[in-house]
Amino acid sequence: MIELNNISKTYNIGTPNQEKIFEHFNLEIPTGEFLSIIGSNGSGKTSLLNLICGSVIPESGSIKLIEDRKDETEIVDITHFPEHKRYVKIGRVLQDPAAGTCPSMTLRENLALADNKNKPWNLGYAVNKKKEKIYQEKLSYLGFGLENKLDTLVGSFSGGERQAIALLMATLTPIDYLILDEHTAALDPKSSELIMNLTEQIIEELDVTVIMITHNLKYALKYGNRLIMMHKGRILLDKKGQAKQELELEKLLDQFFEISIEVGNTV
Repeated sequence: MIELNNISKTYNIGTPNQEKIFEHFNLEIPTGEFLSIIGSNGSGKTSLLNLICGSVIPESGSIKLIEDRKDETEIVDITHFPEHKRYVKIGRVLQDPAAGTCPSMTLRENLALADNKNKPWNLGYAVNKKKEKIYQEKLSYLGFGLENKLDTLVGSFSGGERQAIALLMATLTPIDYLILDEHTAALDPKSSELIMNLTEQIIEELDVTVIMITHNLKYALKYGNRLIMMHKGRILLDKKGQAKQELELEKLLDQFFEISIEVGNTV
């Protein structure tokens, strides 16, 4: 479980651009949940993910990982953990396909980087050719025909292909939490559908806790077992299980449109 307790966060403190995003914010995300998050621009969606991943630190409150381990409960306060220490258990896929991969390196080299996450490099070869078959098997699973392009520069691939690679890299080593930060927003509709189908398959295989931000309300309704709508650092709507399944797109769209207009955004 991820527990955010009494979180307060303000940007640009002491400047004319000072902005309070969260004040006494609370959220619990149980282990194994697939949470979809929607909301207007500036609602705090990305700030929430940044707080969990460690690129943003709150002024007050705590962020804890709580897991049941056999006969005991393990509680780890990660509020002030550096990002690299959190990524031992967290995989994240960003909105920009270029952000999750190294374009000037080959596909093989990118996968080797991801495969060595949390491991000491020491002296030796960065790329283990003995793992070529393993990489090819995992790439064939993506369905983009990348298994025979290990020596191709990643920068030459399409946006959809690079996002599929980023998704594979984020889940190549064991993780407990998968963070999807609008990971289809920069893709065309066909690629978006392919990536969402792939995402669902990977999540089912890994059985991880998932947090997904999306502006696509259809995806928010279709995927996951819980949906929250955020606005100005608050949770306006929180539906899970059967209650989420009963949500109607048109009503959700109306509410989303209303809060977007309020802050000067368009849907």
